[in-house]
Amino acid sequence: MRSGRRSAWLMWLPALGALASCGIPTTGVVEAGGPASGVVPTTRVYFVADGALVGVDRRIPAPVDLESTVQVLLKGPSPAERAKGLTTLLPPAALWVRLTSRKDRVSIRLSAVPGDSADLAAAQLICTTVAAQRVITPEAEPLPVTVTSPGGLETWGTGTQCPRDPGA
Repeated sequence: MRSGRRSAWLMWLPALGALASCGIPTTGVVEAGGPASGVVPTTRVYFVADGALVGVDRRIPAPVDLESTVQVLLKGPSPAERAKGLTTLLPPAALWVRLTSRKDRVSIRLSAVPGDSADLAAAQLICTTVAAQRVITPEAEPLPVTVTSPGGLETWGTGTQCPRDPGA
């Protein structure tokens, strides 16, 4: 008699398993675009329009660092941005920049003089560097930035003169 109860119990086991299942059928691989890539880092670079700084969001190769951000700035505005009147006061290809970051400041040395609008050209570098610092360490206050021309003329700033995002 005992074996009869055991076999009756074993007959109900598959039925209980079917009742306990969730009812969702299995599927194969579903193609739905490319692999997940995460968030592409962006920072703000500053160009000039009508004698004033204008911030433009740019994608930066990960991870964001000061040097790569300044290199993006030195490439100048895109054709679409130029069509909107944006320009740069930084000299083209002949310019090289040496950027050093210490615990109390960021220093940028230029190989060429930016020209008549040296202060506004330096402000492009200062604001772009401060914006990158805000992406790199959002919880910290950005370090002051000093831009030095080949003749030794220094322009410095902390980002207070930089235009902010309209939503900030």
